[in-house]
Amino acid sequence: MSHLSGKTIAFLVASEGIERVELTDPWQAVTDAGAQPVLLSPESGEVQTFDHLDKAETRTVDKTVASASVDDYDALVLPGGVANPDALRTYDDAVSFVRDFVASGKPVAAICHAPWTLIEADVLKGRTVTSWPSLQTDLRNAGAEWVDKEVVVDGNLITSRNPDDLPAFNSQLLESLAHGSAAQDA
Repeated sequence: MSHLSGKTIAFLVASEGIERVELTDPWQAVTDAGAQPVLLSPESGEVQTFDHLDKAETRTVDKTVASASVDDYDALVLPGGVANPDALRTYDDAVSFVRDFVASGKPVAAICHAPWTLIEADVLKGRTVTSWPSLQTDLRNAGAEWVDKEVVVDGNLITSRNPDDLPAFNSQLLESLAHGSAAQDA
C-alpha cells in the first residue's frame, strides 16, 4: 500500500514512559500506507518505550519539537503510556506544537493517556473525546464530553481508549490522512 506516499506524520513523545505498542503500531500502519513517520521529542537522543511498566525498546529521536514546524507534517500522533503524556505536558514547546497542530485543522490522533497533553494545550472545550477511563474527569473539567468508545472523531481530533483499540485508531488515522481531515465519528 502506498496511497499516503508523500505524507509526513509527526509522532510526539516525551523521553520515557511511552506505551510501546501505541507508538510502534500506528508507526507501522502509516509506514505500510506509504507515509513517512518522524519521531519528535522535547530532547534529542533516544526515547524509552515501555510494555506497561516494563522497559521495552528505545527509539532514536528524529527532531526536537522546538525545531519542528506544524507546516512540515500532515498529521500528529500522540501515543500514550501514563508517564509519557504527563511529562510531555510540562514542556512548553510540546504544548505549543500540539495547540498549533489542532488549530491547523490537520488530523491529531491521541490514544490512552495522551489526551492529557490536549488538556494542557487547552484545545478540548466543546469537543467529544475518549481516553483511558481514569482521564474522564480531567477531560470533562477541560470542557470536553467524554464517551466510552473505541474511537471517537470530533473535527480533526481522533481519540481512542487503549491498545485494544489500535485497529480502529489506526484505521481512522489512515482514513483521515487519505481524505485530508477526520471523517465522521466511527
